[in-house]
Amino acid sequence: MTQFFKYHGAGNDFILIDARTKKPVLSQQDIKTLCDRNFGIGADGLMYLLPANDFDFEMKYFNSDGYEGSMCGNGGRCIVSFAYDCDIKKSHYHFVAIDGEHSADILEIKGNEKQVSLQMQDVQNVEKIDNHLVLNTGSPHHLSFCKSLDKKNVFAAGKSIRYSEKFKAEGINVNFIEQNKNQLFVRTYERGVENETLACGTGVTAAAIGAYIKSRKKFTSYQIKTLGGNLRVSFKAENSSFTEVYLEGPAKFVFQGTIQI
Repeated sequence: MTQFFKYHGAGNDFILIDARTKKPVLSQQDIKTLCDRNFGIGADGLMYLLPANDFDFEMKYFNSDGYEGSMCGNGGRCIVSFAYDCDIKKSHYHFVAIDGEHSADILEIKGNEKQVSLQMQDVQNVEKIDNHLVLNTGSPHHLSFCKSLDKKNVFAAGKSIRYSEKFKAEGINVNFIEQNKNQLFVRTYERGVENETLACGTGVTAAAIGAYIKSRKKFTSYQIKTLGGNLRVSFKAENSSFTEVYLEGPAKFVFQGTIQI
C-alpha cells in the first residue's frame, strides 16, 4: 500500500509522497495510473519529498504521463506546504529541484491552505519568434498574447504549437495571455499533461516577464488570473535580465489516503 497526500495550487493538483525514509519504487506506468482521473487518484503530476544534504528537502516531480518533468512552480509551492505538514515546520525553506536551488516562504496559514512565495530561477534569455516569445522559467514556455481568451480553444491551439516542427522533439508549454496593464489572464497547455491545466506556475511566471518585455509601460509586479485561481508574480528587471523572481499564491491540502498499486 502506498500512502499519498493530495494538494493543489490554484487548481493545479498533485499527488505527494513522503519518500524521506522509504525509497520510491513506483514505475513510470504506476505514476501514470495514479495520475489518471478515471482509473487512479487523478492529478496533473506526482512529487516525491526526498532528503537532501545541505537543504531542507529535494523535490522530484513527474508529469501525469509518468515521466520526470522539468520545474513546476505550483508544485514547488505545494511541496513546501507538504513539507510543513510533514513536520519540517519552518517559515523559510531552502530546497533543491531539477533546475537547481529554490527558496520559499510561508506567508500565511488558514486551515488547510497556506500562502506560499516561491523564488524562481533568474531569466536572461528571451527569444522572439514572429509575434511570440519563448523563454525558460525552469520549464520552457511559448507565449502568445491575444484578446477574448475566455473563448479560445486552448487545447487545440496549444497542441498545434506544442507538436509543431520546431517544438515537437522536446515539447514546450504553450501560454495564451490577455493583458490589461498589470492584470493578466493566462491559460496554459502543458506538455507532459498534454492538455490545458487550471493553472501553471512556471507559465504565469513566463507570462509576467513576457508582458514586461511587450509593454511600453513597465510593471514589475503582476496580478494573474487563471482558471483555477489567482496568483502573483514579481521580479527585478535590468536590461534583458530578470532576477528576484517570485511566484506567490495558495497551496491547499485536499485529502490523504492509501492506494494499492
